[in-house]
Parts: sequence; C-alpha cells; structure tokens
Amino acid sequence: MTKWRPDPSQLRRPAYLSLAEQIASAITDGKLSDGTQLPPHRKLADDLHLSVQTVSRAYDELIRRGLITGEIGRGSFVQTRPREPEPPYLPERLGEVIDLSILKPVCEQIHLERLRQAFGWLSENLPSSSALSFRPNMVFPRHRAVATEWLARCGLEVSPLNISVTNGATSGMTVALMSVAPPGSTVATEAISHHTLVPLSTYLGLHLEGLAIDEEGMIPEALDEACRKGPIRAIFLQPSVINPMAALMSAERRQALATVAAKHDIAIIENDILGPMVEGRAPPVAAFAPERTLYVTSFTKITVPGLRIGYLTAPDRYVAAVANRHLVSNWMATPAMAEIATRWVSDGTAMELVNWQRRALLSRHAIAAEMLAGLPYRAHPQSLHVWLPLSGNHTEDGFVSQARLRGVAIAPGKSFHTGDQGWTPAVRISLGSTTETELRTGLGIVASLAQGNPEELLLAI
Repeated sequence: MTKWRPDPSQLRRPAYLSLAEQIASAITDGKLSDGTQLPPHRKLADDLHLSVQTVSRAYDELIRRGLITGEIGRGSFVQTRPREPEPPYLPERLGEVIDLSILKPVCEQIHLERLRQAFGWLSENLPSSSALSFRPNMVFPRHRAVATEWLARCGLEVSPLNISVTNGATSGMTVALMSVAPPGSTVATEAISHHTLVPLSTYLGLHLEGLAIDEEGMIPEALDEACRKGPIRAIFLQPSVINPMAALMSAERRQALATVAAKHDIAIIENDILGPMVEGRAPPVAAFAPERTLYVTSFTKITVPGLRIGYLTAPDRYVAAVANRHLVSNWMATPAMAEIATRWVSDGTAMELVNWQRRALLSRHAIAAEMLAGLPYRAHPQSLHVWLPLSGNHTEDGFVSQARLRGVAIAPGKSFHTGDQGWTPAVRISLGSTTETELRTGLGIVASLAQGNPEELLLAI
C-alpha cells in the first residue's frame, strides 16, 4: 500500500473527477508506481470525507483511462505498463457532462422517424436473399448498382463491379489497408489524421509515417521526399473537411498528390465519409487517380448514426484483394442495413437528410462563431467539429482535464497526431453531439479556459 494520499484541499467539483485527476497525475509523476495497490474505496472515502460512491466513480474513471485495474477480492492496482490507446471521445456519456468529444451529426426526431419508417418498410419488403443467403454475390448486386448513383453524387463514375458494400467507413478503411499494404510495409498519412489509423496500423503490422501538412492537408513535396527516402506502399488521405483540422483540399492539391503517387506507383486510400454534404468541393482524389485509389464513404455521419453502411471502391488491380479481405474480416455487410441505404438513395431520403444536416450545421457554426470569437479556431461550414489550437502555456492534457472538471468533454489533439514534426497543442470540439443549448454552454466554458491562464481553480469541499 502506498504512502501517497490525495490532498483533500485540492478537490473540486465534480469531486470524483477531481480525485481521478489527482491520482492520474501521481501516476504520471511517478509518485505511484506500477503495481501499487490503492486504498480500498471505503478507507479512502473516510480519509477524504467523501462518499463511497464518489471514490468508486473516480476509480471507474481511472479504469476507463487504463491507469488502474480492479481485481475482485484483491483491490485496485496502478497499471503503467503499455496499454491500448485511449479513444479521443468518452466511452460512455455521463449525465452531468456536456459531451463535445465524440464526432457525430446533429440528430433530432426526424432521424428517428425516418429510421423507424425504414424498418417498417423493411418488415414488409425484406428480400429472401437478404434474410437467407450466405453468399455476398447473391445479396449485393442490386445494392452495388444503386451505389453507383450515390457515388456519382460524390463525384465518381465507377462500375458496380468495383464496389464493395461495407459496414461503414471503419470496415472500409480496414479492408483497404489490408488490400494494399502487407504487414511490415509503410503507409504515409497527414501529420494530423484519423484517430483510429494509428492503432489500426499497429494491429495490421504497418509502419505509419505522418507527413508535413499545411492549411490544405498533405504537402506533395513531403510525400515525394518520403517516397525517395524509403518504400511507401500507400498514402491515406482525408481531403474533404472530415480531417481533424476541417481542411478542404483544392483540386490543384489533389492533382499534385495523385501525380506524386503515380510517379512512385503507390496506392491511395481516400476517406471521404461526408461525401456529397460538402458543397463546392473539388472532385475526389479518386477522380484524379482512378487506377490506384481505394475510395471510402459511408452514411453514418451524414444521415443517421445507426445506418452503419458504406461503400468501398477499388480499381481493377485491387478488386480481388478487396473481396478476399472483406470476406475474411467481415464476410459481408449487414443485408438489412444495405436494404435501407439502397432504398434511401433511390427514394431521395438520403439526400433529404444530407440537406437537413447542412442546414443544422449552419446554426451550430453560428453558435461556434459567437462563443469562440477571437480564438484562432479552424472550421468549415459543413464540418461536424472545430479545431482549436491552444496558445500560451496551455497543455492538451491540462486543458482537457480543466474542461472536464467544469463539465465539458472535448477530444485532445494528440489522439490524431501521427508525425514527429513540431506539435502545436490543440483540441477537437464536436458541434453535433448535443443540443444547441448545451453546445452554447460548453463552448462558453472552453472559450473562457482558452482565454485565461492555465491555473487550477481550487474549491474547498
């Protein structure tokens, strides 16, 4: 049992989170070493004049962060060994927290109504093949044909034979990486990229190299230099607003990156999950390099989160690899979800919800412009989030912790960092994950923290 104890004079409301922060800091500073047993819940509660429930919630928070383990019958122990990376969002939403950490579209009653209607229609119209077949080629030819209509809205003309229906973008990303980059190879991406790309590359045995970026995204000269220095098998790009910095890449930049990829004969994986929602954008990178680009899009961020379905297009050279790897990793997409997506594309519901989302985001961005006025945040009218660089002496961990102590959850920028270049601390703030009232309150708290000094406010309890 350690001699270190939390300082009750440093506790602030909510007390459970403040206690968790103290213990987390002690672990980081080496005051609590790996394997150290923490005091029992009741003993620590008595020492700090807190309820047992408060201490239990603090320990639960530390378990969620991977800092301690709880063993029934033995107690709670510090865990500092290498662990799985933490997601940038809250694994579960706590009632008193305004959750601006998870990226999701604005959702209201219309979304629930449309999905309920779709399931009602499906109950009367589910094809036997979708219910009874194990063979993807028996289920999906019709869906691939309709998918070409949606992909045309995204700016791509592609044959149904080059389309795989997937269970959303994550499935598409995984299959694409497996198809173009064997274990041990290197994949290049922007220095600030998709938060699942780092652990996914690790699980697949890939080396991920983050390259220099500017206000548009990956710099072509950086890609060319990386390819000359060592073998790059593929690049992963998010050129249309869904990237953490909400950047929109110009047509000229997309063409330049396609040219470099062709020069070195490397594959391109393009993540474009906002698809047609981004107005005025250039054609996808896949339109500039169709012979080498695997293009990923989906419906979850632009229609309804529960519609976990998407499309992965692949050039002829990768079609067989994509089919095989999708088979072993997913077998096939969920047929019922594919039926709903196909109906929505055909009857106009998908675009109805996309247009609804655009209008909703205009209101959310107006709130962000008001509450974050004077701060150097980055956004786009159709982005689901804003990216806020931190100035002065603010650190990401400290800023995120202070926001949590004030009841707001935001995502630390380090969750999206893939490169070794100089790093400017930043946070990602979701605009669609809660109500407009909570968003306004949450952004107000974030703004006050950003404009103030990074000094802890003490509250005796």
